[in-house]
Amino acid sequence: MMMHMDIGYKSLNKFGEELCGDKVEIVRTEDSDILVLSDGLGSGVKANILSSLTSKIIITMLKEGAKVDEAVETIAQTLPICKVRHVAYSTFSILQLYHDGRAYLVEFDNPACIMIRGGEIIEPPFEIREIAGKTVRESRFDIAIGDMFTLISDGVIHAGVGAILNLGWGWENVSNYCLDLARRDLSVPRAVSSLIQVIDNFYMSKPGDDSTVLMAKVVPQQVVNLFSGPPKDKAKDEELVRDWMRGNAKRVVCGGTSANIAGRVLHREVRTSLDFTDPLIPPIAYMQGVDLVTEGVLTINRTLEILRQIKGSEVDPLSLNALDADNGAAKLARMLLEECTDLHLFIGKAINPAHQNPNLPMDLSIKMRLLNELADLMRSMGKNVKISVY
Repeated sequence: MMMHMDIGYKSLNKFGEELCGDKVEIVRTEDSDILVLSDGLGSGVKANILSSLTSKIIITMLKEGAKVDEAVETIAQTLPICKVRHVAYSTFSILQLYHDGRAYLVEFDNPACIMIRGGEIIEPPFEIREIAGKTVRESRFDIAIGDMFTLISDGVIHAGVGAILNLGWGWENVSNYCLDLARRDLSVPRAVSSLIQVIDNFYMSKPGDDSTVLMAKVVPQQVVNLFSGPPKDKAKDEELVRDWMRGNAKRVVCGGTSANIAGRVLHREVRTSLDFTDPLIPPIAYMQGVDLVTEGVLTINRTLEILRQIKGSEVDPLSLNALDADNGAAKLARMLLEECTDLHLFIGKAINPAHQNPNLPMDLSIKMRLLNELADLMRSMGKNVKISVY
């Protein structure tokens, strides 16, 4: 079985600093997902430069097939030396999750990766070795559906030190909190937001160090087929709907005309909800065999806003409130965020005159632009996206 990874992260800057000294890089290749978390020496600009160079060198070299030894040796020769401390130093954690069920973990001076499987904290087998003068922990192991991995910088385990907590939160307490999140079966975005919020609370919203949480969960493939916009050629209505209905997937239709086309081709009734829960978002509708039926432009636009809020690195509890709202946009955002590894967009190119600005090119539809933005955003959030145009 091919493994799919749900990945998310958030960072807190040290209080008073514009730049974060921690850096996360994520890259997806044909056979694996590679995650890197680096923590530069100190804070602010210097730390940001060190961590950015470290993470970018590692992710780029591993993506191109280089060994970790080569990447670490390159880092040792590349990092600028601090004029104050006279060292070039940045920690790093590397987690490579292969789609065939293998994993590779390398850690240098970061808190240990928190691995949770079957409701328990697991320590993967590791060996200690030296690479270019750095002592690293290296692990190779197999992964399974439901496994959750959390990489953290040291600002996380030191949260609250000298204030709310005398000695900081500590790795054991952080890992137990992650265990609780895993047992509650929260999605990665919710789990990351919950964890970073607790860290911010322990620091009383004035972090004494850069703090980053990078989380990955192994999930089964979940496909969402989203149909929006009538085909340019009306004769292709049936072809589009049949393609959209194929396979084991959740089905969404956005737009009144699109819903009517689906209803006509499938000989099913479209029933509009009478519950008008949000004056800014048109109500949803219902159709047998379709998981979600919404209005088009307004709903997709609001869905984009919600997903961008969730993706942002800032600590914002209100973004999760928007995700849980009772309206079509929130329902769509929830499905795309928490119940989707693969998004297949079925887009009709017929242009709705009501969606046009006369100052824009004739072939530029607002809905088309929004759907392209949605595709780009979903890709940036680690989802596989396919687009079929009719």
